[in-house]
Formats: sequence, structure tokens, C-alpha cells
Amino acid sequence: MIKIIVGTNRKNSVSKVIAELYQTILKEKGADSEILELENLPIDFIGTALYENNGKNDDYNLFHDKVKSGEKFVFIVPEYNGSFPGILKAFIDGMTYPNSFQNKKSALVGISSGIGGGGIALSHLTDIFHYLGMHVLALKPKLAKIEQNMSDNLLTNRLYLDLLQTQADMLLEF
Repeated sequence: MIKIIVGTNRKNSVSKVIAELYQTILKEKGADSEILELENLPIDFIGTALYENNGKNDDYNLFHDKVKSGEKFVFIVPEYNGSFPGILKAFIDGMTYPNSFQNKKSALVGISSGIGGGGIALSHLTDIFHYLGMHVLALKPKLAKIEQNMSDNLLTNRLYLDLLQTQADMLLEF
């Protein structure tokens, strides 16, 4: 089962909309997937699940176990201040090193309100995943000016939709 990670804990995020679209694309291709929403992380996990507290927060452990059991991932990554959200980094830091991501495969999708499409955020995240031993798919769609390319919570940009379809095909073969 492919794990789709919504890379923000913001409520009602565009990232969640794109994650649901990606899940639909995978379903149409016959692939099972599960969306993991960082907004559902325990509010106190930074103090109760990381470092010396690793494994001690039962609610965080539910996320940890889902990640550890996954083999393929899609990360929907919004751009925050030129990089990705800190909550995503804290989430990654709470995983068991290096087993949680080592030798697993991922696809990254960047989202931004600006013109970069989250390219720098994807670069930062790629570096982290390479350090952790995760294989990152080369095609990384960058969905720039995302709000201008959506209508009624639907992605309307044909190129963006085609890129997501192509990336999903590549991930399934990866």
C-alpha cells in the first residue's frame, strides 16, 4: 500500500486536496493507498515522541508504524518560507533511524502560491531522504501558483494533472 503524506498540519490545506487527487489517480491505476495527515499528529509529539522519548507516545507510534510498514510513499510538500514545513521535518526526525525510510521509494510533489512550485523545498527534502537512504523518483512536479490553478477544490491545470498521472505511473514501476 502506498502511503501519501500530507506535508503540513494546516487544517483544510491545499496539500490535502492534492493528496486526495493523487489517491484517486492511484486508485484508477489499481493501486491501494492510504493518506497520512500530519494535522492528526499528537499536538505534543515533539516533546513526547522524539529523542529519548522515541517509542513512548502511543498516538505518534500509530504514524510511525504506518510509515515503517510502507514501501512506497508520496509526499505532498507545500512551500513554507522557501522550504518545507517544520512539522514535516519533526515528523521525519521522530522516525526510527535509519530503518523507517532506508531502501524505500518516494515521489515528491511540490506546491506553492508563488512561481517556484516548491522547488527549493523539494530539493531540501530530497537531500534529507538521500541521507536516510530513501530512493527519490526523479520526476518531481512543481505546482506553482496553485490557487490560480484550482477551482472549487479541483485542480484545473491540464499540465499539472498530466504530470501527476505520469509521476504515478513512474512510482508504480519504480
